[in-house]
Amino acid sequence: MEHPDRSTGGVVPRSLSPGLRSLQPAAFGAEATGARLERIRKSPNFADGQFQNPLGARTRPDGSMLDFAKVYFRKEERARRAPLGTVPVHATTLADLSKPAASGLRITWMGHSSVLAEIDGVRVLFDPVWGERCSPFAFAGPKRLHPAPLPLAALGPVDVVVISHDHYDHLDMPTIKALAGTDTVFAVPLGVGAHLEHWGVPADRLRELDWNESTEVGAVTLTATPARHFCGRGVRNPQHTLWASWAVTGPEHRIYHSGDTGYFQGFADIGAEHGPFDVTMIQVGAYSDFWPDIHMTPEEGLRAHLDLQGGRPHGVLMPIHWGTFNLAPHAWAEPGEWSIDVARDAGQTLATPRPGEPFEPGGDVPADAWWRGVSAPVERPWRRAAPSLTDSGPAATELDLAGDR
Repeated sequence: MEHPDRSTGGVVPRSLSPGLRSLQPAAFGAEATGARLERIRKSPNFADGQFQNPLGARTRPDGSMLDFAKVYFRKEERARRAPLGTVPVHATTLADLSKPAASGLRITWMGHSSVLAEIDGVRVLFDPVWGERCSPFAFAGPKRLHPAPLPLAALGPVDVVVISHDHYDHLDMPTIKALAGTDTVFAVPLGVGAHLEHWGVPADRLRELDWNESTEVGAVTLTATPARHFCGRGVRNPQHTLWASWAVTGPEHRIYHSGDTGYFQGFADIGAEHGPFDVTMIQVGAYSDFWPDIHMTPEEGLRAHLDLQGGRPHGVLMPIHWGTFNLAPHAWAEPGEWSIDVARDAGQTLATPRPGEPFEPGGDVPADAWWRGVSAPVERPWRRAAPSLTDSGPAATELDLAGDR
């Protein structure tokens, strides 16, 4: 799991000795050295030996690990965090994806945070994870709850692979190794390039960016924008790799991928600089009161989307980072249900495609609650019951919608 932080607390740890480093699993990646490390140290976002968040964030779980373990590993709790049956994955084919998008913009959610975005003639693949587990080990760690919608090779050519940060559910070594043999470019946050080079990606195909730096691929500009999260995939985790959200702008369309992030005021700045967006792909899963600063609830995700759109409903909001891996105590389908409620309340168009289902944000947007056929009933604690009449005021108008679906 990615949530417990192993940050250095501002102390730069010594690198592992060559002998110990040789014993590490290849999936741990590599530490930055040489010119890359010098560039990291000169970053305006690097201080006290590590990258800093735009707003202070608690990256260690709130409360004791024992309290978390009691919740996370309780048998009845584990059952609610998984589907009851087979997740209805859309049967995507290469033929579906080889036809140009009529509007110039097509989005295909592959599950979790993996998204193929075809924007103004450029094919952008965000956070591709095709592995069976988000873990450095093939025998342990969170396992997929549904298969990848189609084989990686069936995607067809990809112009640029975009990585948000180096946690295992966003940066998957087997997937990167498979893509390293293609002609794709990799756009990654500062420091992440060390992992990719370690896995065989040529340095000349890396575009390694600090926050607010941009690169061009074909007709689009990709900008690494701030996020509120953390990094690390090895034993020491010196916090020498940056995390980012991404704004991608083309001649006709604009899209945004949040990566992993807690809510912060910077979304409005990102929207003012790069938006408004035709579609935002916003992390709304794997949230918990144990780590409130580094992941967003669906309510916070909606707020982030509205900030990105100048404070009003606009474009399409697509929830990501849910449904594929069991990473938090909440019910499996809760992010979908909660997203429907808050989007409806705000008058915001919400896309809820099945994994692998392509759609064009300017056309018919999938809005089916497909998960309900394989989910236990979801309680709605975010829907508070209307208070009773009191002597001091009228009844509130908010309704308890906990049982309306």
